[in-house]
Amino acid sequence: MPTITVRDGTEIYYKDWGDKAAQPIVFHHGWPLSADDWDAQLMFFLGEGYRVIAHDRRGHGRSTQTDTGNEMDTYADDVKQLAAALDLKDAVHVGHSTGGGEVARYVARADPGRVAKAVLIGAVPPVMVKKDSNPGGTPIEAFDGYRAAVAGNRAQLYRDVPSGPFYGFNRDGAAVSQGVIDNWYRQGMMGGIKAQYDCIKAFSETDFTEDLKAINVPVLVMHGDDDQIVPYADSAPLSAKLLSKGILKTYAGFPHGMCTTHADVVNRDILAFIRDEAGASPASTAEVAEPA
Repeated sequence: MPTITVRDGTEIYYKDWGDKAAQPIVFHHGWPLSADDWDAQLMFFLGEGYRVIAHDRRGHGRSTQTDTGNEMDTYADDVKQLAAALDLKDAVHVGHSTGGGEVARYVARADPGRVAKAVLIGAVPPVMVKKDSNPGGTPIEAFDGYRAAVAGNRAQLYRDVPSGPFYGFNRDGAAVSQGVIDNWYRQGMMGGIKAQYDCIKAFSETDFTEDLKAINVPVLVMHGDDDQIVPYADSAPLSAKLLSKGILKTYAGFPHGMCTTHADVVNRDILAFIRDEAGASPASTAEVAEPA
């Protein structure tokens, strides 16, 4: 099982598939999942000739179930060490939800030549929690509720979230997939409860404003306007405005788990962005894509 050992002794599991001379695409998963959440993207971009890489964040999946370092600075440093170990150059970093925060922090601090572009999908930046400087954010009580549910009965929570708001399966007419629900549960229960508990603070309270301002590569910001986990209005449009080379694409009716429910649309648009197709220039833009 491929792993790297980072500075504090934590083992980070990763997948690294495809021609090692091809342009790398690195995928960063959301809470409380693993690299397996990117199955549809790994297979698609591997078929397009890219080198595809996905890691399990510390405490998640097959990586060490750490009780320390479960915050964004360490997450980003783990990625920095992974990029160095694999000698990644001109990589495209794609992050979903919490993984989008990890991408923002890493790309803002990456060594020169390591990153060509980035993609944020249903991502947590600029900051999720409601506070004086972020009045449209989610009240802290909502995240306290998640913490209580993880500590009290995470197995039940990890059934409730995917069967309801994560994939929009609680919407009238939704095409519910029991396999997708079970796979979410499987990934969540693979990780360590302490790391997953701590990660709630990391994804909800970390402010990525300065990270977004510091990023100087093109960034595609993708978000569904029916996202019930990371509300659209307080995330994607604000992130796009802070980025110097941001492109905002809004998807009508898409849920938080759009990488799974609408993988064909997501994959197509990421590919066009990487290839500079369909007018995907680094100038800030905004558009709404109808559900396919």
